[in-house]
Amino acid sequence: YVSYSGLSPAYRNFVCNISRLVEPSSYAQACQDPKWVAAMHSELQALEANHTWSLVSLPPNHRPIGCKWIFRIKYNSDGTVDRFKARLVAKGFNQREGIDFTDTFAPVAKLIT
Repeated sequence: YVSYSGLSPAYRNFVCNISRLVEPSSYAQACQDPKWVAAMHSELQALEANHTWSLVSLPPNHRPIGCKWIFRIKYNSDGTVDRFKARLVAKGFNQREGIDFTDTFAPVAKLIT
């Protein structure tokens, strides 16, 4: 048995925030809260500012790669909310080798001793 009164004030604050705030699991849920809409808007602005993509015509017999929004609440060390974070991620698992891509690349650090 753990008593609530035995917890530190910072941890109590953290527990209250966790139980009160819910991370949306879909775009439709996120659109209901202005905080999440602002987080999505911020993410799109950052992607555009970094020139993450360029618009091109879709070649014949190709499918566009879908995307999904991921939502997380970031907390400070004292349990207070730091920010609402939204990330737009590509559904790369739908790509087909030889059709949607031909080469793969993974940057790897090589330590020379």
